[in-house]
Amino acid sequence: MDYTPAAGTITMFSTSWCGYCARLKSQLDKQGIGYTEVNIEEVDGTAELVASLNGGNQTVPTVIFPDGTSATNPSAHEVATRLS
Repeated sequence: MDYTPAAGTITMFSTSWCGYCARLKSQLDKQGIGYTEVNIEEVDGTAELVASLNGGNQTVPTVIFPDGTSATNPSAHEVATRLS
């Protein structure tokens, strides 16, 4: 499955218990930045995808940008900057 997001938005891989994920979602909501959240514990194949982007580690939040690049645990500022 292709998780590349539409222009101006991101795909965020997360888990339900991840505090960093909750913080980033809250900050993105405040800034009006759109995102699609994918829980790697619930969607088959996504934990492996995240691990492939992070040197074998299932580190969340991992974000995919519209240009196909990714970032691990980015700040809201970094997300906003990369989307502009």
